[in-house]
Amino acid sequence: MLIDRLRYVHEDIDRHGNVRVYFWRGKGHRRIRLRPPLGSPEFRRAYDAALGEDTAAAPPQPSGPALPTPGTWRWLCVTYMAESRKFARLGARTRYVRRLLLEGTYQEPISPSQPDKLFGDCPLRAFSTQAVMVLRDRRADAIETGNGRVKAMRQVFAWAVEARIEGVTGNPARDVAYVTKGGDGFHTWTREEIAVYEARHPSGTKARLALALMLYTGVRRSDAVRLGPGMARDGWLTVAETKGAERNPKVTKIPILPLLQREIDAAVKAGAIGDTYLITEYRKPFTSNGFGNWFKKRCVEAKSDQFPDGLTHCSAHGLRKAGATIAAENGATEHQLMAMFGWTTPKQAAGYTRKVNRKKLAGAAMRLIDLTDE
Repeated sequence: MLIDRLRYVHEDIDRHGNVRVYFWRGKGHRRIRLRPPLGSPEFRRAYDAALGEDTAAAPPQPSGPALPTPGTWRWLCVTYMAESRKFARLGARTRYVRRLLLEGTYQEPISPSQPDKLFGDCPLRAFSTQAVMVLRDRRADAIETGNGRVKAMRQVFAWAVEARIEGVTGNPARDVAYVTKGGDGFHTWTREEIAVYEARHPSGTKARLALALMLYTGVRRSDAVRLGPGMARDGWLTVAETKGAERNPKVTKIPILPLLQREIDAAVKAGAIGDTYLITEYRKPFTSNGFGNWFKKRCVEAKSDQFPDGLTHCSAHGLRKAGATIAAENGATEHQLMAMFGWTTPKQAAGYTRKVNRKKLAGAAMRLIDLTDE
C-alpha cells in the first residue's frame, strides 16, 4: 500500500469504523490530518506540504492568571498562602474563606478615579493603614466581609513581618478596628417565639426535634447536624466539635436534658431519625448550610396573630443564644455556661449573665424612683 512506502504516514480507525490518515514524525511533533483519498494527486500534495512543514510541537503555554509581580500585595498573599504554616494548619473551610477574602481585594481599584490601578498590583511599600481601611469600607454593605478582610490582612502582614519579607516594615492592618454591628447580631429567640414554633411543629416531627437539639444542647449548627444515637451514652452526648478541629480538637460532653430526651423518643417512635437525629427527606444527614435553609423554612411556617408572616426573623443560631439566655435567667453561672456551650473563656458567658443581672437590678431599682409618698 502507498501508506507503507511513505515515511511518517500513519492510520487509525475512529469509533465509527472510519480510517483516518495522519502525517506524524513522532513524539514531540504534532499530527497533521491528510484528508484526500489515498493514491490521489491531492493526497501526495498534502503529504509533500506536511513533509516540508516544521511540525515540532509548540511548548505548552501556562494556564490560568499571570504570575503576580514580586513585591506587590497580590504576590504577598499568594506567598503567604503557599508558605505560612499557620495558614496550612487552618481548617479546610477556614482556608477557603480566607483565600476568597484575600483574592477579593486584588481587583479593587485603589481610587475610583483610576479604575485601572488595582490593589493587587499595589507595591508593599505603599500599602498603608489607609489602604486597609478602604478595603474594609468597600464592603460596608456586608459588615462581616469587611471585618473578615481586616482579619485576613492582619494575618498576612503578621506572617510577612515574622518572615522578614522585603518591603514589609510593619503590620498596617493591626490597628484598623472592626466595624461593629448596630445590635447583637443574630436575633435571640424569646420564650413566646419558641412557644409559637412548638405550636406549629408538634412532638414527633423533625422540625420539633431540630428546635430541641439546638435549644437544649447549645451546639453550633455544624455540630447539630452530626448529633446521633451513636454519640449518646448514659444520658450524655459526646461531641467532637467541628470548629477549629484541625488546629485544636475539642470534645464536649453535654447532658441530655429530660425535655430533649422526650423529643428524641417522640421522633424515634415516629421513625423520624436515622444514623443522625436530623435527616433529610432522603434519610441522609444534613449539611450545615442545607440544615440552615431547611430550618429557616420551618420558622416561616410558624405563624400566629403576633407573627402573621411567621418567625422570619428567627434562625438556628439564635436558638443557641436563647438557650444561653434562658439558662442565665434561671441562675446559671458563667462557668456553667462555659461548660454547656463549649466556651473557653468567660468573656462570652459574661455577656449573658451581665444582661440578666442588669435586668434584675433594674427591676429591683425601679421602686427607688417611685414619687408617691408613703
